[in-house]
Amino acid sequence: MSEPEINRHPDAKALAVAVADELIRQLQAAVADRGVAHLVLTGGGIGIAVLAELHRTARRVGLDWSNIHLWWGDERFLPDRDPERNETQAREALLDHIDIPPEQVHPIPASDATDGADVDHAATRYSQELAVAAHGEGPVPRFDVCLLGVGPDAHVASLFPGLPQVHDDEAAVVGVRDSPKPPPLRVTMTLPSLRRARQVWLLVSGGSKAEAVRLGVAGGDPEEAPVAGARGSERTVFWLDQEAAAQL
Repeated sequence: MSEPEINRHPDAKALAVAVADELIRQLQAAVADRGVAHLVLTGGGIGIAVLAELHRTARRVGLDWSNIHLWWGDERFLPDRDPERNETQAREALLDHIDIPPEQVHPIPASDATDGADVDHAATRYSQELAVAAHGEGPVPRFDVCLLGVGPDAHVASLFPGLPQVHDDEAAVVGVRDSPKPPPLRVTMTLPSLRRARQVWLLVSGGSKAEAVRLGVAGGDPEEAPVAGARGSERTVFWLDQEAAAQL
């Protein structure tokens, strides 16, 4: 796994702009090199702020979305279009405003989809969709960039300290039934899936997350701090505002 890089910015706005600018470059480079780009989206305040900036930047530079696939690292298991779903927020910030083929947007199933209220079935179905996109080269595609938020408790995606899902090294995607942060039902990629990404970018804003950032950069036991296990195969970047970087 790659060693973490630190990228500091004065505030959340500057952070979101910088991430969007660099993300455009990485997506264009991936398409130029391999003909396709796979990007994993995240939710949360700074994650959605990045997507809003990505919309503005992509429109300005004329980004071609026709060879870009969008995935999610985790999702709240709620009905379609629920305002708390990461997908709903991403559509409002970015997806409803860009010309991307619908089949290249891969949301995690909602609780009112064909799987009904079974979070494990939803996880299995998303695993299957990821495997198809991987074309036999692994359980999930080699994501070009995986965006992750970080919680004050050092969780990433819906992998919370102490939950058994943190240790799952066999499944690509799992259901979470006892999230300590509501809602309790969630679907999340596992750490091995996240580590398939060439680059993992951790987006962090605010002083309440400074200790989690410190633990993530230092590494250690993912059971206590799942962020410590979030690493890209080629590159890991902590994108921080000044407050989030306060303990480094």
